[in-house]
Formats: sequence, structure tokens, C-alpha cells
Amino acid sequence: MISSVGLGSTLLDDGSCGFRVWAPRVERVEVHLASPEDRFIPMERHEKGYHEIVTHGIEPGALYVYRLDGRTERPDPASRSQPQGVHGPTQVVTREFPWEDETWCGLSLRDYVLYELHVGAFTPEGTFDAILPHLDRLKTLGVTAIELMPVAQFPGYRNWGYDGVYPFAVQNSYGGPSGLRRLVNVCHQKGLAVVLDVVYNHLGPEGNYLGDYGPYFTDRYRTPWGSAINFDGPESDEVRRFFVENAIHWVRGFHIDALRIDAVHAIMDFSASPFLSELAAAIHEEGERLNRRIAVIPESALNDTRLIRSPKLGGYGLDAQWNDDFHHALHVLLTGEKTGYYQDFGRLHDLVMAFREGFVYDGRYSEFRRRRHGNPSRAIPAHRFVVFSQNHDQIGNRMMGDRLTQTVSLEGLKLAASVVLLSPFIPLLFMGEEYGETAPFPYFVSHSDPDLIKAVREGRQKEFAAFGWTRESPDPQSEETFLSAKLNHHLIDTGHHRVLFRFYQEILRLRTSLPALRNLAKEDLEVYGHETRKIMTLRRWHDGEEGLAVFHFGMDPVSVDLPLPQGRWHKALDASDTRWLGPGTSLPDELDSARATAVTLQPVTCALFLKEKET
Repeated sequence: MISSVGLGSTLLDDGSCGFRVWAPRVERVEVHLASPEDRFIPMERHEKGYHEIVTHGIEPGALYVYRLDGRTERPDPASRSQPQGVHGPTQVVTREFPWEDETWCGLSLRDYVLYELHVGAFTPEGTFDAILPHLDRLKTLGVTAIELMPVAQFPGYRNWGYDGVYPFAVQNSYGGPSGLRRLVNVCHQKGLAVVLDVVYNHLGPEGNYLGDYGPYFTDRYRTPWGSAINFDGPESDEVRRFFVENAIHWVRGFHIDALRIDAVHAIMDFSASPFLSELAAAIHEEGERLNRRIAVIPESALNDTRLIRSPKLGGYGLDAQWNDDFHHALHVLLTGEKTGYYQDFGRLHDLVMAFREGFVYDGRYSEFRRRRHGNPSRAIPAHRFVVFSQNHDQIGNRMMGDRLTQTVSLEGLKLAASVVLLSPFIPLLFMGEEYGETAPFPYFVSHSDPDLIKAVREGRQKEFAAFGWTRESPDPQSEETFLSAKLNHHLIDTGHHRVLFRFYQEILRLRTSLPALRNLAKEDLEVYGHETRKIMTLRRWHDGEEGLAVFHFGMDPVSVDLPLPQGRWHKALDASDTRWLGPGTSLPDELDSARATAVTLQPVTCALFLKEKET
């Protein structure tokens, strides 16, 4: 086999072009060039079902499909570009790009402040290039990493991205491969990392032709989205290779800094050497080769610390993971909602445990699941958990796609921001939350198959039934549903939206400038909760500096003795201050632990005190 040719089509240095496809179910494969000329190029069949050929006369922009056994024609499974959509021909693209990030080595996970966005909904244009003018504002806010929802080619031009069917191709309506490279290049020049959400648990239903080539899927398992990918059955070695090569493709070809792996609990793999550990090892090895910090961050509903434990301790060696328990504990305290999976939460102790441990469900019984759930996470470092008050799932999987903006007051929004950003974990913001965006983020698609559209509509309604939601939800197929999700960036310069943005900005400034808050360590914190008064206190320390945050979730003013260690303390942040459009505060600017430390807290608020260093 030709070592210089990866899966798909590859323009080589000598002016030739290599094609390689894994198609063990096919005896004969031909490259059918459709443009700029119409001709067929027979491929050579090699061991394990690979077909390949190196030929001349192929230029960037050429269009082709594979003809299988002289009959069926299909796009390339490892297509880099689908300019005519998921059913159209594959385009040959160049790997050349004028990169200007030679000195970029990536960021430590401890320095990540993630900002999740959907390319199509973030701007009116819905392209990579349209994001560029907003980067300086995000940098000023305190964001250090942009997290893109999936950009792999999906059907139509509007989709969350989790229906992608060409894992190597960049969505044509977003700007294709060159658009993504331009975005990453500019981000790195501005000191911003780029995280890409990738989906390895399933492929979308429309335009999914992998089954015509080989056993990419298995009937032994099912996922909520259809057939499971074959990660542990016969011929699964080459399926794994396909997805490992895909991950390396993003890191090497697009300079992506981290991969967020969607819903790994739906990756069905019972092999002795799990695919996820193989993936993590390959990505870390590539990072070392490139002299760049590359991270792998899974999303999982299992609360299983094996994902982020070292391989030496029997873990998979991934770098960090999303912590839904933190979100659920916070959300219920803010909203009082107790339907669906929220029924497992509601006590202040849940949030306290999330701060102390990471997972709330560490093997204890879950009423929602009707079984024990999770395993202990106390020994997992804080910087291996990603926390949030909002994200695409927790908003978009609500019936109306409503944000916290529609559910809680401005005081509640400030409290939510304070809990996330003053935590010792990696914080994630969802696009627009920093200024209180009012646009919803409902689920949207643009399929062409009427039966598939009907199935999506019915499936969404069935999901909502678990939460007791009976209203009619926005139609996922409607263009109006998609357009309703477009951000209103002009809000950032008006009224309380501007104040909320500055509030986020100030907390992030404190988080990044103060050693006690920069230090992401569970060992250097104490957290306590008063259940009946709905008060949580958080003390953090590092390098001779201490900070004490107090969070009040109650709806009435309350007096409390702050547990201040010996010394003088000054107030660094007060969410009730009129500066932040709060109701006004009675908290003193300075406190001395040698005197009375009783204070009165306004409803739904947060304050931060810093200890003066002894001279």
C-alpha cells in the first residue's frame, strides 16, 4: 500500500493524486471523474479490502464518485468536500494553506475558558468567515477557546451538525475546508484555541452510504439514532482506523487544538482495548509529534471516571469530560424544575457535592434511572471536568429551545454565571449567554426525505413526554425554526444586556488574575451549604491568597455569619450592587474576622471577598 496516501483523495507533491477507500464488500472500484472531464480510473484491490490508485492529471476542484462493481456510484466515504451536498460528487481539495500560526503550541487545559457556538446560527451569514469580526469581543470577554458544534457535511444547510454523514468533509454552506482553516488561523493569531465537536457514535440517516462499502455498522447494538458503528466486531480494526484517521485529520490538516467527542456512552465497544483509549493515544502521539497541546474531551452520560483516568490506572487516558451533574444541580436550584432527569436533583447538597467531588451521582441510587449510577470522582483533578449553566443540549432539548434568559431573572443569570466561573473547573459558555441572548436554540434540520422528516418530528415529541411537556414544539424542519435561533448581537450594547456582559467580563478577569481562582484544584477549597437558607460558601486558596464566595439561592433576604478565616477581607464582587443593576446591597466593603461577620444577603445573589495579604 502507498504510505503517502491516506483515506480519500490526496494531492501529492509530485503533481499526482492518490485515491484510497476501504471497501471490503466490493470486488471492483473505479474512480469516476465527473469534472473537468468524464473518465473512469480502475483502482487496485489490496489486502483487507482497501482499493487504491495513484494517477496524474487531477487538479484541485475535480469532482468524482466511486463506481462499485460497475453498477452503483457513491461519493467518497472520506470525502474532504461535498460542494453539491451529501448526494453529490466529492471534490478534490488541496492541503495547501498559508498558515501563520507557526509559533502556536496550544493552551493548557487549565487555561481553557470555552465558548460553544453553532456556526450557522452565530451570525446572519452562518459562515466561518462571519465569525471573525466577533473574535476580538470574545477575547475581551475572557474566552480562551472557541468550541465549534459539528461541521462535518450534513444534508441541506441547516442542522445542529449531529446528522453529519461525511466525517472528513467540512460543511459546504459554512465555507468548506478553506473557511475553517481561515477561522483557526486567525484564532491562533489572537491566542484563541479551537475545539471541534466530532461525532463517532453514529452517522446521520440521509446521505449515509458507508454500508455500501463495508461493515462500518453493526446489528448487535442500537443507539438512539440508529445503527451503532462497528467498533468491536469482525473487521472493526479498519473501522477504528477510519475514525482515528479522521481525528488526526482535524488536528494535522486544520490545526484543531482539541476534540469534543459527542455522547461516548453510545459508542458500543466491549473489546479489551477500547476504541476511545486507542483514539486518545493516537491524538496525544500526534500532539507530541507536532509539539502542540492537543486534548480529547468526551461527553458521557455514564459518570464513569475510567474515561479520564490514566491508562496506568486502568483508564482510557482522555483529558477532561463534560459534567452534566453540575449543570443539573445548578439548574434545579435556579428554576425549581423537577421533571425528567431533573427529578434526581433539588438539594443544595447536590451542588456542594459537585464542587467537592465532580460527579453528584457516584454510585448512589438515581430515581430517574431507577438504578445506581456512576462511580466516585473525588480523586479526579478539577481541571478534568467541564462545567456550564447552559449548552446546546440543555437548551435545545427543551421543547421550546428556551434559554435561562426566559426562565430566570437577571439576578438568576448573574448567580448562574458566578457559580460556573468561580468554580475550580473548566468553564463553558454557550453562545450569547454572556449578554443574556433572547433567541431560543431549538432543534433544526433540513432533510429531503418526507418519511425521515416525519420520524424526526415524532421522535422529538416523544422525547419531550418524559418532561411532561405537552405543548406543540417548533417544527425541526421549518426554516423559521432555524432562523429563530440566530443571535441578536446588537443586544450587547443595550440596557441590562450590556451590564450582564460586563459582569461576565469582570468575573473572568478575577478568575484569570487571582491565584486563588486560577488554581484549579479541589484540594485547595472548602465548600459548605446551608440547606434551609439556600446558602453555599466557597473558600479557595493558593500561593498565599484566599477568596471566599457566598451564593444565595433563596427568594428572601437572609442574614448569615460568613466563615471568614483570620484576617481582613475586602469585597471584590457583589452581584446585588446597583452597578450590576442589582436591588442594592448592605454588604460592607471590608470585613475583619476579629469582629462580627454577620451580613445580610439579598435574594438570588453572589458576593466574593478576598483576604488581604499580611505584610
